[in-house]
This record gives sequence, structure tokens and C-alpha cells, in this order.
Amino acid sequence: MPTTWMGAILKPKAAVLLVFLGTCGPAVAQHVSFSLLPSPKSIEPAPLVKSSEPVTLPEAPSHRFWDRENSILFATNAAFCTADFVVTRNNLRNGGQELNPFTRVFAGSTAGLAVNFAGEAVGVVGVSYLLHKTGHHKMERAVSLVNIGSSAAAVTFDIVRR
Repeated sequence: MPTTWMGAILKPKAAVLLVFLGTCGPAVAQHVSFSLLPSPKSIEPAPLVKSSEPVTLPEAPSHRFWDRENSILFATNAAFCTADFVVTRNNLRNGGQELNPFTRVFAGSTAGLAVNFAGEAVGVVGVSYLLHKTGHHKMERAVSLVNIGSSAAAVTFDIVRR
């Protein structure tokens, strides 16, 4: 079957090429001549920058690290870590498995599990202290709250799944 000249033009690749070439011509014709642009009246130097007095920011409200709120948070955190340890140990003794991959490393012995949960409680106090020293007082308390929430969720999950 002979190919007609018109059939070759209407093939999809040729059609895309023709559309592309057809739209490029008017786009190139839209150049603006620089001679038609208005010339600047005069080029002036930038205005001098005035030096200003340094502004002192008000100091953020500070508190002692072992204040009442932190003491309550740390005690609650230690209580939930202890509850998590007890429930996890009972779960493992009854044939259950540890779902947390970081704690699973220590799940082979009771002493290892106790070290894990004690380290978690001490780590929360350490991170809170670092945040306190750098002035992040809201974050300091948030670390305890997040760990309390995760321990409470783990205890609830283990109790429900008994």
C-alpha cells in the first residue's frame, strides 16, 4: 500500500512537530526592542544607611530546673516507665513479644529490661535539662509529656491485649 504525502503529514509525530513550530514563531516575534524602552533619568547612588542603636530583647521568663511542675512531670514519667516495665515483663513471661524494636534488644532478661526503662526515664530528665539550659522551656516540658503519653499508650495496649 503506497503512502500518500498527506498521510505522512498527519501522523502524530509530524502533527506534534507542526503544532510546536506553529506556536514558536509568534512567541519569538514578541521581543521588545531596547530602543523603545525609556531611558533612566539618572543613576543615583543608594542612600546612606544610618546606624541604629542595638535593640535589647526582653529576657525570656526563666525558672529553676527542679521547680514544682518539672518535679511532678519527672515523677509521673518515672511512674509510667515503671508501669510499662512491669506490664512488659509480665507480657514477655506469658509468651508475648515486645513490639518496640529498640526495647526488643533488652527483652531477653529482666535486668536488661529494667536498665532499658530506667535509662528511658533518666534520658528524659537529661534531654529536658539540655533544653532548659538552652532556653527552650516549653520543649523542656514537652519531652516529659511525650514520653508519659507513649508509656501510657504502651501500658494500655499491653493491658488490653492480655
